[in-house]
Amino acid sequence: MTIVHIVLFKFKTDVSDSHKEEFVTELRKLKDLSSVMSSKLVVGGPSITEPIERSQGFHYALLSYHKDSQALAEYQASAEHHRVTSKYLWPFKEDVIRFDFEISGDGDNHILPI
Repeated sequence: MTIVHIVLFKFKTDVSDSHKEEFVTELRKLKDLSSVMSSKLVVGGPSITEPIERSQGFHYALLSYHKDSQALAEYQASAEHHRVTSKYLWPFKEDVIRFDFEISGDGDNHILPI
């Protein structure tokens, strides 16, 4: 089984672009956590969806893969994840959407080569 973890981030209107860029830089470092399967973590944004209204104001997205629900829980509980979210996200976020799902088997046939 493989867990796919997706998060969408929307920042308050007064958050600077430089802060958002720093957040993305720090978020990308989470790929080095052992709980992330084969360093499969990508962060993208800002949204290029046309028309932009379909993005519903969300600025960035994260996609990561974890070998099971325990690995995802370890990722969420890690000191590095806590540092990034508490310093760069929670005080500045307008909204966050998280969506996790399972892929049956080892997931190799479903994992994007990121």
